[in-house]
Amino acid sequence: MAEEGLSTLLEPDVDSGFVVTPYVADLVEHALAYLEADLPVHFCGPAGTGKTALALHVAAKLNRPIVLIHGDDEFKTPDLVGAEYGFRLKRLRDQYIHSVTKVEEDVVKRWVDNRLTVACKHGLTLVYDEFTRSKPEANNTLLSILEEKLLDLHAGGGEDNYLAVHPKFRAIFTSNPEEYAGIHKAQDALKDRLVTIQVGYFDRDTEVAITTSRSGIAETDARRLVDMVRAFRESCQRRQLPSVRESIKIAKVLKARGIHPSKRDPFFRKVCLHILTAQQHVADAKKIQTTQPGQLLEELIEKYC
Repeated sequence: MAEEGLSTLLEPDVDSGFVVTPYVADLVEHALAYLEADLPVHFCGPAGTGKTALALHVAAKLNRPIVLIHGDDEFKTPDLVGAEYGFRLKRLRDQYIHSVTKVEEDVVKRWVDNRLTVACKHGLTLVYDEFTRSKPEANNTLLSILEEKLLDLHAGGGEDNYLAVHPKFRAIFTSNPEEYAGIHKAQDALKDRLVTIQVGYFDRDTEVAITTSRSGIAETDARRLVDMVRAFRESCQRRQLPSVRESIKIAKVLKARGIHPSKRDPFFRKVCLHILTAQQHVADAKKIQTTQPGQLLEELIEKYC
């Protein structure tokens, strides 16, 4: 397969609307430095901190086609590497002598490369999103890829059982350690091969810039909205805290309606209530909360909007 074809098929427009602030630029600079040194990068942080967008942005900076894999609990090694799917039949009919017909048939199993093998073979950039959602057994094949630069094809990928990894192959991983369901503990041997960058919630200026860019509302409105959401995040006690995603959701509704964040607008207040208090999971069920999320939110709307 020609690299031009790979580029057309696998490289998405990942930088559309991506916001770069000093906070983001610092993360990108360090990630690129590690990748240039052939060290795989791992962005680790809670939901809504932009790990996937950041990983795709960094991958695009490498100017190589991108292979994107989303972690899945059902994954097995063949789902990453490839396997034998079906058969290839070759039939030769020989009638060189008119009165004699000679037929030869050759049936061989057909090997199909999956995404990890394609990336290793052609030197593409792998973005493995939420890799801890896949079982450790499925991810074991990454150990030899990242350390020995060899991909084990499990005696099915052709004449050779091992594939030498292309020197331009690079890998970026993301994970959310705070998820409590649907994830697996990454094996120490794999984590030891990665350079982990902790990604927290964005600073205020970055959240304002992202909210403005993704929704199209005025920057002054975005600042009031972001300040309210950030204050709510710092005050409430929940397992999953609101992130810039919630700011974007509210801002998109305001943009679609042509309204502004205002404490006098009952529609705006109800939108905030729906989006910010949708998940009532308390971090510690035994901890007594003196202020309910809805009451807290009403107070913050009064203060910031």
